[in-house]
Amino acid sequence: MSLETSYKQYKEFKTFPCAAVEVKNEPILSFTDGSKERAELEKALRELKGKTEEIPCVIGDEQIWTKDIRYQLSPFNHAHKVAKFCYADKDLLNKAILASLAARREWDLKPVADRAQVLFKAADVISGPKRAEVLAKTMIGQGKTVVQAEIDAAAELIDFFRFNAKHAVELEQQQPLNSDGSTNTMLYRGLEGFVAAVAPFNFTAIGGNLAGTPALMGNVVLWKPSDTAMSASYAVYKILRESGLPPNIIQFVPADGPVFGDTITSSEHLAGINFTGSVPTFKRLWKQVAQNLDIYKNFPRVGGECGGKNFHFVHKSADVGSVVNGTIRSAFEYGGQKCSACSRMYVPDSLWPQIRQKLLDVHKQIKVGNPVEDFGTYFSAVIDDKSFSRIKSWLEHAKSSPNLTVIAGGNCDDKKGYYVEPTIIETKDPQDKIMNEEIFGPVLTVYVYPENNYKKVLELIDNTSPYALTGAVFAQDKAVVEEAAKALRNAAGNYYVNDKSTGSVVAQQPFGGSRASGTNDKPGGPHYVLRWTSPQVVKETHVPLKDWKYTYMG
Repeated sequence: MSLETSYKQYKEFKTFPCAAVEVKNEPILSFTDGSKERAELEKALRELKGKTEEIPCVIGDEQIWTKDIRYQLSPFNHAHKVAKFCYADKDLLNKAILASLAARREWDLKPVADRAQVLFKAADVISGPKRAEVLAKTMIGQGKTVVQAEIDAAAELIDFFRFNAKHAVELEQQQPLNSDGSTNTMLYRGLEGFVAAVAPFNFTAIGGNLAGTPALMGNVVLWKPSDTAMSASYAVYKILRESGLPPNIIQFVPADGPVFGDTITSSEHLAGINFTGSVPTFKRLWKQVAQNLDIYKNFPRVGGECGGKNFHFVHKSADVGSVVNGTIRSAFEYGGQKCSACSRMYVPDSLWPQIRQKLLDVHKQIKVGNPVEDFGTYFSAVIDDKSFSRIKSWLEHAKSSPNLTVIAGGNCDDKKGYYVEPTIIETKDPQDKIMNEEIFGPVLTVYVYPENNYKKVLELIDNTSPYALTGAVFAQDKAVVEEAAKALRNAAGNYYVNDKSTGSVVAQQPFGGSRASGTNDKPGGPHYVLRWTSPQVVKETHVPLKDWKYTYMG
């Protein structure tokens, strides 16, 4: 059954559709020389070269400019102002909240199939006519290579929209039991109030999901896009509107982080926060919600994903080629700026000489540069000056610490773009802070352990870092694989065996972790949509009650 046919059929079912929606993962295009998709992408990149896009706040259908003007810079060429935008102030954010609340009831009462249709259409638009534009804006604005933009701003975003729409429609089929004389119905209502979506820079898809999925479930949303992903985020917002999303359902409101946080958490109508970002920011929001609990009409739903200190554990039985290639990709793709990137690695002393040499051999071939002008670039500059400074301080720590030895890379330069070399460090101390704290850059630290001490190393991995997002175990010995799975049961929400710690795919590996990594709501899975509903159970009795007494009472 085609999606179009399913749309038409579902429109006839005002309450419960009776068939599953057929959805598949979006194919990842190759962009080989001479291909149609490459020609379209190169054209889109040319059209954006040197241009500055003007991006207002959007409340309803009103485009609003404040005096607080900001710029998004291209990471690999910070002289290029990619976008000019403005911050919404407290008054504008409160205006957005009130406008959303006025639109909420009508949106929530729409059949879920109608709401789902908006996401299905947006996915089709991104898959087809707007693919090149969204990819080009992600590449130029966020410093992604072709493949990294494709797996994010096309494939993952399309998959989020299609699979969440499918899950929303199918959720309506999950109904309670009936009994003689009465029927029971579960209504999956949106939350009463508004949801605040706070998005990160590193995945265009995450912003679309954080705002789009609560809206799909009948909620109204204030979307605060990342300052450093503004251009691509605005493109996604416009696609949603052009695909039938009514005004005031998602308000597009760039804002200063603390101003946004203070404003949403001081509104009695806050119903939820959908967050991806840093631990300190998430904790701040959570504390503000706790302090303001007495003012809210409901207990707000607080969901967040906060990053990781992700591990690759290598056993002596591991396939060395898989270890080396998987670790290079996990640690260095997109400059290590993925929540799931490998930044700590544990290698047995028996394998270290050959793994070390192979890592160094590949390291020499990694090209860091401008991903728009040279498609052979493996990764580009880190996102901004703050990120560059933070990573630079880690490189200085590595060079000055007696426990750490830089074996490759270690240099950085921010004259033209925020460039950091892929860096490999060896540590004598497995508890050094570089093994504990998130860096969010192209920095991999390796601890070499005596091969027979692997059980202690598994404990070490579990206890070293406060995070528990992703991790990988490389071993051919099945007994060790089973042993590691038990030892590391709580060390990662996405756990890989003989594969790298990055690359989760919507509907295949729903993503998220616990501990300091977040609330592990698993976006990309079937349960995620339920998080943004407040179900109501309706019991309707068809037989009049004839007596107030019970029979045993005589």
